[in-house]
Amino acid sequence: MSWLNKLAERQIAKARAEGKLDHLAGEGKPLPDRPGDAFISAGDAVGFRIMAEAGVLPQEITLKKQAAAQRAHLATLTDPAERKAAMAELAHLEMQQAIAEEARRKFLK
Repeated sequence: MSWLNKLAERQIAKARAEGKLDHLAGEGKPLPDRPGDAFISAGDAVGFRIMAEAGVLPQEITLKKQAAAQRAHLATLTDPAERKAAMAELAHLEMQQAIAEEARRKFLK
């Protein structure tokens, strides 16, 4: 076990002994299923979750939601011209999302 793991375990044990982990929101309930978290680091996932709970979302998450909505809209279209326009919009949203993700990665390095 690394020194960082030992430190974390000691801090958790101390907080538990002091009762700081009692009566937390969601205590005794299963963790919510967040399949999207599998594709980002644990640190980023926690940061995004904290921002979301505070009502603030990073641009890349907003763009991800917009792209998902655009994909759903695209699935309903049958007219070739409308599908082409919707696909162009989806490509634009996905490009903006990729730029925002890359900017975050470079910022955190």
